[in-house]
Amino acid sequence: MTKTALIIGASRGLGLGLVRRFREQHWEVVATCRDDRGAQALGALDGVEVERVDICAPASREALAGRLEGRTFDLVFINAGIPGPAHRQVAPATAEEAGTLFLTNAIAPVQMAERLLGRLAPDGVLGFMSSVMGSVELAQAQHRLYGASKAALNHLVHSLWAGLGETRLTLLCLHPGWVQTDMGGAEAPLDVGTSTAGVCRVLAGAAGRGGVHFIDYRGQALPW
Repeated sequence: MTKTALIIGASRGLGLGLVRRFREQHWEVVATCRDDRGAQALGALDGVEVERVDICAPASREALAGRLEGRTFDLVFINAGIPGPAHRQVAPATAEEAGTLFLTNAIAPVQMAERLLGRLAPDGVLGFMSSVMGSVELAQAQHRLYGASKAALNHLVHSLWAGLGETRLTLLCLHPGWVQTDMGGAEAPLDVGTSTAGVCRVLAGAAGRGGVHFIDYRGQALPW
C-alpha cells in the first residue's frame, strides 16, 4: 500500500529536499508553502500535491485543516524555523523579536499539529524539525534565543504526547544536522541531500515505534 505524507513548510531548503526524498521512495506527498514562489518550486516536482498555509495565521491553519478533512496520512512533518534577530543576543531582544521567534519556531508548529492529529493514521508519525541547540543539557553560549525557541518546541511536543493518553502514534523532534541552507550557511558540513536522506529514513522507520523521541538525522538519541 502506498504511504502518504503531509509536509508543512516544503518550498525550499530542507523541506523541499524532504519532498524529493519521499517522492523517490514512491510516497504520495502533499506539500505546503506560503506564496507563489514556493508553489512554483513544488509544482515543478512530479506527483506532488501543493497546498498553501501560513502556520502562524489561525485562519490559514483552519482553512488547511478543512481542505484536508476526511484524508489520512501515515506521516505529518512540520518544518518551521527562523534564526531570530540578527544580533542573536538575549539582552537587546525586543518583545516583537522574541514573540515572532517563539511563535514561528515553537507555538505555531504545535498549534498546526494539534489541528492535524485527526488526519494521522492510528500508527502514524508526527514529526517536527527541531535542533540540537534545543537540548537543555547541551546548551551552547551561542544562538541562545534560537536554542531557547527549539527547547520550547521540544517541551511542547513532549507535553502534547503526554496528553494523548494511550496511543500508537510516534512523535519525533528531529535535528537535521548542520546543513548548507540559507540558515545553516555555506560552511556547514552537510548538504541538503545527505541530511534529508537521513531524516526521511528516520521518519519512515518510526511507524509503530510509539512514544516521543528527540533524535538526529542518523537516528541517534539526543538529550532533552
